[in-house]
Order: sequence, then structure tokens, then C-alpha cells
Amino acid sequence: MDAKTIILIISGGIAAVKIPELIRRLRDQGRSVIPVMTKAAHEFVTPLSVSALAEHRVYTDLFDLTDEAEMGHIELSRSADIVLVAPGTANLVAKMAHGFADDLASTLLLATDTPVIIAPSMNVRMWEHPTTCRNLAQLRADGVRVIGPNKGVMACGEFGYGRMAEVTEILGAVDGFFKVGPLQGKHALVTSGPTHEPIDPVRYIANRSSGAQGTAIAAALRDLGARVSFVTGPADVASPSGVEIHRVQTAVEMLQAVRSILPVDVAVCAAAVADWRMASAHDQKMKKTTSGPLPNLEFAENPDILADLSKGVHRPRLVVGFAAETEYVIKNATAKRLRKGCDWIVANDVSSDTGVMGGQKNTVTLIDDNGAEAWDEMPKEGVAKRLALRIAQDLK
Repeated sequence: MDAKTIILIISGGIAAVKIPELIRRLRDQGRSVIPVMTKAAHEFVTPLSVSALAEHRVYTDLFDLTDEAEMGHIELSRSADIVLVAPGTANLVAKMAHGFADDLASTLLLATDTPVIIAPSMNVRMWEHPTTCRNLAQLRADGVRVIGPNKGVMACGEFGYGRMAEVTEILGAVDGFFKVGPLQGKHALVTSGPTHEPIDPVRYIANRSSGAQGTAIAAALRDLGARVSFVTGPADVASPSGVEIHRVQTAVEMLQAVRSILPVDVAVCAAAVADWRMASAHDQKMKKTTSGPLPNLEFAENPDILADLSKGVHRPRLVVGFAAETEYVIKNATAKRLRKGCDWIVANDVSSDTGVMGGQKNTVTLIDDNGAEAWDEMPKEGVAKRLALRIAQDLK
């Protein structure tokens, strides 16, 4: 592995206690780590321990004249191959989004011309706040790669999204950035998994998609050097490391996430999006009664994400859809490709006897302007690698 230099910006969140392990693992991989700590970070991890693990002095103060004589903040900001922010508090995210520069960390981020990866960490309510959502959308639009956060119990006792990505996930993001391949410099969007459309607080409309095929595609594109934004519904399989993950529940949320990521070079819509949702979901659990009429469920049509991508203003150069069919597979998939306006359709038979939904293997047919190309049955990882190579060839 080629040695690479990483500026590691550590801000003041409880997740900073994971940073010693992150530094240790980065050093084990042969990376050089230049630590920069905010004053609040000192409350969670000491500069002495960080310096010892990184085998490098810790930078903390913008106005330290000794630092300015040896290495000014402008030179420091451009002295690495990548800037990694972990943890990224809501405060630092806001500073980055709005261009504030009132300490060394924020000034360095504003001055740098190297790529930036951030692993956010904050309370779930802060993560879900509209202000944070706007700030993260701005960072993504500016080209910042966002890793996590994850869902779980937080130090404050609340539960939800806001936990910093695990060390292995951050390492995967760093490795993914440094991968060299035919998709280096390309931005790929992959949708995956089912959507859950609520009927009431405890029931929902869904399908049997496991998310395995979409996950494999995201990993294959990552391995060819692409920057991957991965939009996933509540899948059964774990999301791949080294990609930017956007977790959603419903089709409407998935469309919003997809639009927030554009523009991209290629979009692969492998998600099994529910065609319908409740016109008006119930606020309370619907109760079964011993007498009286059965409940009347009124449906509304969900947005068409594939068509929206194919016909939108920010249309990717290549749009790939999936067609899960149970009969007349090629005929129906061909018609779907023309109707949606996408470039390719990957058709597969998801009848119950095929075992594709939730299974490990897939048999697909790639349909494009040249016709239909049937592929032999293979593991979903094999389908993903072959499709990724075709995408790389098309985007050359």
C-alpha cells in the first residue's frame, strides 16, 4: 500500500474516544496522520495520547506563532492527500457549510484544496434538525464525502441515527478514496433494498427485497475507484463500507435523497421501490373489531424514481434500471426501459421458485439499444462486478 498522508481533524464529541483506535489502524496501514484538535476535543481525548499514537505533533491553535513560523495554516491545509474529520459535530458541520473560520480546524477546512471526508456524530434530534439537513446537503454539493452516522443507543440515552461510523467503516472510506481504477473520479449513485410504506405506526407495505444485489453493485463500483452514494431502504444485508450511505424508509424519502445527491455520472436503480403507499397513513394503530366492516385502505401512487432520474434536468450520463418480473420478463423489461427513458435495464425473474428475492444468486438479462444480452446464473457479487465493468467501459 502506498503511504498517504491524512490530516485528521478531531472535534469535541463523545465519539472522539474512538479516535485512538482509528489512528492506530491508520498507522498500521502505513498512513501518516497529522492530528488537528479543537479545544472541545481535549475534553474527550488528550493531545499527548493522540500525538503518541500518530507519532506526530498535534496542532490546536490558529494563533500559535511558532506554528506559523514553521508551517502556516495554509501550508498545513495542503500538506496531505486527504482531510478526515472525525467526529464531525453539528457545530463543525455548520461551520463547514457556511464558511466560518474562527479556529484552526475550521480555517484549515476553508483553506484546503484537498478532498474532505467527514464522519458526523451528534444527538439524533440534532441530526434530524432541518438546519443540519441543509448543512449536510450543502457539504455533499460541495463534494465532501459523508460517512455515516449509524443508528443505535447514544451516550445521552436516546436512540436513533447520530452514532459516528465505526472505525472499520471510516477505514473503508479512506481505502475507497485511494483506490485507483477505471472509475476513478466518477460519482455513482446506487439505490437498493425495499421501501416500507406505513399503514399505521406498526404496519407497513413492503416486499421481499433483501438489498443484496444493490449492495454488491455499490461495492463493485467502489472497488473500481468510483465515489459511491448509496441510498438504501431497510435492507436485510449490511451496507458496504467505503461508500456514502443515505438511509431511507419510504419511496418519497428515497426520491428526496436521490435528488439531493445529483449530479452524478451514473445512477443504478436497484431498489425495489413500492409502487403504492397509503393515501393517508393512520396516526394510531388500527384495531381489529369483532363486528363491523373491514378497514378500507386507500392507496396513492408512489413517485417514479427511475423516470425522474432519466428525464430530469440533472440526468446522469448513464442511467441503469432494474426490472423484477414474474412473467414475460424480456418483453415487460424492454417496455419498461422505453417507458422510463433509462439507458439500460437489468431484467430478472423474481418468481417465488427462482429464489432471487432474498437469495444469493441471480440470473439477469441486460437490455440496451443493441438488444437483450442474457447472462448465466451467478452469485449476485458476480453480477455486480460484471455490471460495474460494463459501466466503466461505457463511461470511458
